[in-house]
Amino acid sequence: MNGRRDALVSASELALAVNRIATALPGRHVATVGQIRAEPGAPNVIPGRVVMSLEIRDLVSESIHKAFDAIRTEAERIAAARNTPIRFRELDNLTPAPTHPRVRQIIAAAAKDLGLSYRLMPSGAGHDSQDMTHITPTGMIFVPSVLGISHSPKEYTSPEDMANGANVLRRTVLAIDRGALE
Repeated sequence: MNGRRDALVSASELALAVNRIATALPGRHVATVGQIRAEPGAPNVIPGRVVMSLEIRDLVSESIHKAFDAIRTEAERIAAARNTPIRFRELDNLTPAPTHPRVRQIIAAAAKDLGLSYRLMPSGAGHDSQDMTHITPTGMIFVPSVLGISHSPKEYTSPEDMANGANVLRRTVLAIDRGALE
């Protein structure tokens, strides 16, 4: 066992380190290892290579870089201790892209007009609006999920809340169409 160079053991340590570092650093960032693929992937073969994803999101670029630097430092320590090289390859540069203040105001007004409660929330949900902010003023409408569970098979949003969200969206689009952004 002591002579093995098990890439999956190193990747596992790194995944735990990502969680530990993201939890320990102050700020609103999140860091996620969402995919791990061990190769060759046979039950009786020591993994010689692992490909894993790492996504770090925050509303502030400096926080993303600070978290990544800490993770890279820990990766270097793991690589040296386990004699397994660890390399990073950037696939997407997720630069923070806040939603447009006026769009947020229009969404809030639509909810208020419908008699709905609302809350202005920062969101690091880059996959939803990250690229659109470079093209047009962007906003996001969130609807409540029972117990706050999202992105899970256990997620549930009532039909009434979905209809409320759709009505807020409809009013928002109509207000923008009438020139509310100008």
